[in-house]
Amino acid sequence: MDFAPMDPRPSGFPVFRSRSFLLLLAGLLWLRAGAANVELAPATSVRGYVARLLINEVPFPGERGWESEADSKDAMRQVLLVLDARLNHIPARYTQRQIATVQTDDMITLMTAGGERGQIDGFYLDARGQPATVPRIQSRIDYLMGIAGQGKPGTFARLLNHAQKLSNDYFNQRLVEHDFFEPLEVVGQTPVTGRAYSWMTDVGQFHPGGRYVKIPDDDQGSLGGNRFFTLKDLTK
Repeated sequence: MDFAPMDPRPSGFPVFRSRSFLLLLAGLLWLRAGAANVELAPATSVRGYVARLLINEVPFPGERGWESEADSKDAMRQVLLVLDARLNHIPARYTQRQIATVQTDDMITLMTAGGERGQIDGFYLDARGQPATVPRIQSRIDYLMGIAGQGKPGTFARLLNHAQKLSNDYFNQRLVEHDFFEPLEVVGQTPVTGRAYSWMTDVGQFHPGGRYVKIPDDDQGSLGGNRFFTLKDLTK
């Protein structure tokens, strides 16, 4: 990401006293330590952008919806496979525009459709047409990176690195992760297409509407604090 050049101390720039400087230095070292245990691709690259989405959409230890490392990793995989389904597996009698609001074969275009409050809340193209996120998303990732850098790599580092590995494997066409939802044919009495085509925070009666069908708990439809949705099969 490009930044405009800045004078050494612009007007109004705070003067750091010794204690403030030490706190700032400690904070910078903390983030640097996080980077030692975690390797994320640049946020403006498609691999890094997708990895940040996977991180953003799942809970980490201590957050609402946290169950286990395996659960959050499963949720990351299924979120990625929703994107893949919207790009490459449009069911019969549907159009991509009906499902994703755009017609595209480009991952960034798919993710940022509708802008800042569009298809994926907080992911959008900035004024230069570059992939961007709202500040709260990067702030959380910075926080998680800081925790991941404390001591030996643990759950936080493994989850962050797993998100990047899933993204890398996907774009290298080496993703071998199993799709829980692809085999689905019926939910209750409703014939469905298989695969998931949407996800939402698993709270109350949240539902994307239309012909989406909620995947029940018996079919592992709730993962990482998210509820996944397939589509009604229009051929039956």
